[in-house]
Amino acid sequence: MRVAIGSDHAGYDLKEHLKALVGNLGHEPRDLGAHSRDPVDYPDFAAAVGEAVRGAAADRGVIVCGSGVGASVAANKLAGIRAGLCHDTYSAHQGVEHDDMNVLVMGARVIGPALADELVRAFLRARFSGEERHLRRLAKVLALEQRREAGA
Repeated sequence: MRVAIGSDHAGYDLKEHLKALVGNLGHEPRDLGAHSRDPVDYPDFAAAVGEAVRGAAADRGVIVCGSGVGASVAANKLAGIRAGLCHDTYSAHQGVEHDDMNVLVMGARVIGPALADELVRAFLRARFSGEERHLRRLAKVLALEQRREAGA
């Protein structure tokens, strides 16, 4: 699986750690920055990861910022992106299984590397269930997205 991974300066160290984990799990990490601890703006990296997933350059995405909140908000502004801020393993896999989440967002100032490893593993192992109730709910989410794009 191709995994786009990005962070701002606050998430840089955890991103570097997770990039290695993704590779060690047999996936192809695609590092979209930041490439140092120098201050940068999280929306730029949320957009880069989101665009990679939207454009099929990556199958899934992982974004790390300080709290995860800003990056999650920014990523979810992109059509086709379903980013979830997760700091527990249940949400990391359930978000994929029930909501077809395609981007995992974490806060490097909230969780440590060991938990982040568990979250990434759960996220990458999970598959969308395709159950009727989940398809129905996803269709409603997509309809909201289309209304937003139409300016309604």
